[in-house]
Amino acid sequence: MRKILHIDMDAFYASVEQRDDPGLRGKPVVVAWRGARSVVCAASYEARKYGVRSAMPAVRAERLCPDAVFVPPDFPRYKTASRQVREIFLRHTDLVEPLSLDEAYLDVTAPKLPAPSATATATAEAIRAQIREETALTASAGVAPNKFLAKIASDWNKPDGVFVIRPAQVEAFLTPLPVGRIPGVGKVMEKKLADLGIATVGDLRGFAAADLERRFGSFGARLYQRARGIDERAVEPDQPVQSISAEDTFERDLPLAELEPAIRRLAEKAWAATCKTERVGRTVVLKLKTAQFRILTRSHTPDVPPASLAQFTEIALALRGRVTLPPSTRYRLVGVGLAGFREREDVLAQEDLFAMDRAASVRS
Repeated sequence: MRKILHIDMDAFYASVEQRDDPGLRGKPVVVAWRGARSVVCAASYEARKYGVRSAMPAVRAERLCPDAVFVPPDFPRYKTASRQVREIFLRHTDLVEPLSLDEAYLDVTAPKLPAPSATATATAEAIRAQIREETALTASAGVAPNKFLAKIASDWNKPDGVFVIRPAQVEAFLTPLPVGRIPGVGKVMEKKLADLGIATVGDLRGFAAADLERRFGSFGARLYQRARGIDERAVEPDQPVQSISAEDTFERDLPLAELEPAIRRLAEKAWAATCKTERVGRTVVLKLKTAQFRILTRSHTPDVPPASLAQFTEIALALRGRVTLPPSTRYRLVGVGLAGFREREDVLAQEDLFAMDRAASVRS
């Protein structure tokens, strides 16, 4: 039986800003550039009371909270704080799987430094105390037998809390849980499940695996497992981000000509997620699934990676022009993402080479 922690820093970027600038403490802080094309990278808990959330368009955040203090992102500072936190994780286990700058899975089945009571809960508390003492930031932790449950648990007592799901408690914990709490179940999927009479994980458990797979494909198989608290994924350390994407299944199938609003919305969500990684994505990907479940992907790798949401969205929209199916074709799903991630330093070096090549061409 594994002992898995999911550690999630509380409102990380906003908390770093409030820590480093005492004048921001207690105020609604929104980490974002102002502008029609900007999205929220993070919001303090004071801002969240007004409904401000990460990945939200900045203009909407400003409407929800007119008194919000907008602070432009400072990724070098966030990266420094993230490294401090990661060093604390590694004192306790080598099995650390970072998901972003502000969250990670840890396998503490056999910790390096056994906690006083030799439990995963004590290890989680020790890690949180060290984070608070050494970085002046807070983190929340979920303790559970697997990744799926640990991630749900870390959100249960936020901010600055711990929640434990013991093996014997899994079924009782999951049964009343709304299906929307299962990762991957968005508003559209939640409605599709509601149409089947499924509102809770307990309701979902009443459906056979074959039935769920027939209705929802491979995601149906995952739903069957999650409803039973099953997640066999191991914590995989040192796995750099390879791709980030967002996708949605429509309530009704749509033609290609009507997909622009969805593409723009998903591009905002995917772009905001890139704020949490140290790496830079080079390839823009558009994914489509037809009403007949045929999957198409179209991608483009520009000479220089997209540097803004506007550039990213423009490329994603342009990729529709490379879809050659008849205009009458209808689509049930669209996804937008970035792939081909590389270290930021490598990308900057490549951009310098491109600039030198262009200068040489002009001189010749």
